[in-house]
Formats: sequence, C-alpha cells, structure tokens
Amino acid sequence: MLNGTHRNSRQEEVVYGQPAATVVAARADASGAKRLGLVTSRSLGGEGGLAERVRAALGDRVVSSFSGVRAHSPREDVIEGAARAREAGCDLLVALGGGSVIDATKVMQICLAAGLSSPGELDAYRASEGNRAASLELRVRMIAVPTTLSAAEFTHFAGVTDASRHAKEGYHHPLLAPRCVVLDPSATLDTPMALWFSTGLKAVDHAVEQLTNPKRAPYADALAEAGLRRLSRALRESKQRPRDLDARLDCQIGMWLAMSGASAGSGLGASHAIGHTLGGSLGVPHGMTSAVMLPAVLEWNESVLGERSKLIATLLEDDGESAAEAVRRLCRDLELPASLRDVGVDPSRFRSIAEHTMHDRGVRANPRPIHGPEDVEEILRIAAR
Repeated sequence: MLNGTHRNSRQEEVVYGQPAATVVAARADASGAKRLGLVTSRSLGGEGGLAERVRAALGDRVVSSFSGVRAHSPREDVIEGAARAREAGCDLLVALGGGSVIDATKVMQICLAAGLSSPGELDAYRASEGNRAASLELRVRMIAVPTTLSAAEFTHFAGVTDASRHAKEGYHHPLLAPRCVVLDPSATLDTPMALWFSTGLKAVDHAVEQLTNPKRAPYADALAEAGLRRLSRALRESKQRPRDLDARLDCQIGMWLAMSGASAGSGLGASHAIGHTLGGSLGVPHGMTSAVMLPAVLEWNESVLGERSKLIATLLEDDGESAAEAVRRLCRDLELPASLRDVGVDPSRFRSIAEHTMHDRGVRANPRPIHGPEDVEEILRIAAR
C-alpha cells in the first residue's frame, strides 16, 4: 500500500507578478515591522543596482543594508550580516538575490535568535549536530525576493559553507522558510543570463529528482510534473526573448511548483548530493552542478527508472525515451556546460569528491542504490565524457 508523510511548510504566502518593493512595504506595514534590514550580494548592491532601487522605494523603513554575501553563503558573511542587523535593531530581514543570499539570510535569523557573533559558534546549530537550532524562537523573520531560479526561498533549510572544512553544512528550523516570497519577474532582469539558465536547470533538477525518488509522494509528484512541463517551455521562451516578463514569471512559477513538492520531505537524490560537494568544496556555481551532473545521474539510474524515464522525457517536450538525453538536449538549448571538464573539475579529484559525497543524505534517496564511493566515481566518469 502507498504510504508516506507530507510536511507542510510554515511559509505564509507567495506573491507573484507584483512589484517587489510595493509588496515588501505592504507586508512590513501589515506585520508592524518598522526597521528593515536589506541583505543582498555585491553584484546587486552596487551603485544604481537593484538593491539601491529597492531601498529607495522602501524609504526610511530600511535601517540596515548588507551587500556582502558571496557565493555559497560563507559562515563569515552570515555572521557579519547578522551583526549589522543586530546593531541596527532590525525587526524584519529582506533577502534580495539568489540562493546564496537567501540561505545566508535564513541562517542570520538563527544567529540573531541565539546571539551568535563568531563563525565557530555556528557549529552547535548545524543539523548534523542534533539540530539545536530547532529549539530557538525566531523573532526576526524574513521576506525573500529571489532574482534566480534556485528555489532556496521555498524551503525551511539552508546551506552555509564552512571555509575551514571546505564543506557545505545544513541548518534546519521550521521558520527558516521566509514568511513571504515575492516573485517579481522585473527583479530578475539584471540577472546574468548564464545564471538565470543554470539556476533554471537546478529547478529542473528538483522536479526530476522528485519524480525519480524511490518513495512515491502523490502531492509532490503532481507539482513536480506541472513544474517540469512549465520550466521546459518557459526556459526556452526566455532564451528566445530574454526581456519577456511573462516568460520569466512562468519560469518562476515552474521553479515554485518544482520545489514545493520536493521540500515536503521526500528528499532529493545523487545529483544534488554530488552537487553539494562540487559547490561547497570546489566552488562550482549552483545550477552548473545540475547541468553537468543530472544527465549523468539519470544515465546511471536508467536501468531502474522504467516508465519514469519516458515520463520525464515527455514532460521536457522530448520525443525520445531517455530522461538523460532529454536533459542534455535542454542544456544544449540553454547553452549550459555539458561536462565536468567544462566547469574545471579534474578527474584527479574524483575519489575525494566521491568519499565526501557519501556523507550527503541524497545518496540514500537515489533510485538505484549507491553502495560506496566507487558508484559515485562511476557517475563522475559519465559526467566527464
């Protein structure tokens, strides 16, 4: 008999197709928040950039602005951002950016609640350490305005990089999910197209690894199918018409659907597990990891996918029967890298990548059982072709 558990997010609302600054101002006023802390990246925080325009629109509600979040959310950036918000007495954080900015802001909420002021103090709050964070009362919450398709804003967990260990570490708390997500396609117009499409492939990865999960989850599967079909169409339309806001919003909605099921508790597979290692240890950008790893993982899994492989190919508007080839074709259409060579990963690193990846829970949710580092190395060799 079909059985499982579906967990609802503590997210309160998703607002789409409306100007970000207008929505943030209205939600802040409605909640009584008067001292907003804006968190963004250096690329968005420059003079005349998106963050400056949003800050100007929000006026004196913004009392703190931190634009120092780097790729993969280093611990040091999280601590510095939390310190800025604490000094300014912020009562609401606004994350403006991609997955790194949003994940960093999530963990800033933990830092504010626990009074953390140094990177080492985060050790006790990692999920792998018993999840001490779960007992915290998060009084300062966040609103997320995503500028990429990474979907970090739709989960209650976050990934932060510990540079001393060259490792991506996880943090969980039910209230890490932003109170409100604002999907404003105009906020994505400054996003480089390579980043837009690579994070779009990450969204595709969310849907595909949900649909190939060995544990069936009806709610999650339905959302993943709808999200994958929409992403396949909208990403290609966005490639043809880069400034088309309807196509961009369609991409955002597809990303939302694809992640909503996967974040409900069934977990993701080997593509994400290996991607976490490539990102946290080797600095390969999010999304690029999916472009090179998802087709390889699907090829390695092909013998156990059965009709799932054909379903994925159909949802990706591909006439073939192989999910791996359908994803490869989408990557070609979007001009994304096709091999680990293209993202600078040398075969000499394969063994250490494989051993590190075995500690990621994603290897346990892969449809074809992964028994040890040798299996991961085999997948890496496929991705290096």
